[in-house]
Amino acid sequence: MLVGLVRKMAGPRIHSTNYFDTFITVAPDCAASGGTVPLPCQEPTIAARVFRMVREHPYEFTSDDVIFTVWADRRGIPTEDRAKARAVFFSKGQPCLRCSDLVKKYGWGIHADGRGRIALVGINTPEYEAFVAGRRPVALKAAMSSPRK
Repeated sequence: MLVGLVRKMAGPRIHSTNYFDTFITVAPDCAASGGTVPLPCQEPTIAARVFRMVREHPYEFTSDDVIFTVWADRRGIPTEDRAKARAVFFSKGQPCLRCSDLVKKYGWGIHADGRGRIALVGINTPEYEAFVAGRRPVALKAAMSSPRK
């Protein structure tokens, strides 16, 4: 009885895609031999938008910040409506960056620091190897493999 009351008082549940002190490795079936930039298109892809935002601002944004901003930008949600839209967006679970084409197709690992802020790390770089070899103490999470066709 008390648990139900506390849930009602607490408001809607907020889901998160954030990781902390974690390194997301590229997918096991990723064919990239190094971190490659998503090709420019007439309309930037989700991967290109995520790449640009994280590459230009390493360790500035969390996964939640990036995923929501890309989603809101693609839908043209005005700045003044974003706080409310973000609460609605994260009221249900969202795919995390382990599903991103950056880790599945383009050869980028993603490091989340202790504050959950993220940066890209290209595969086959000394920094990537340090994470994978355990010389940087973080949890390792593999990216999701692409579905078989």
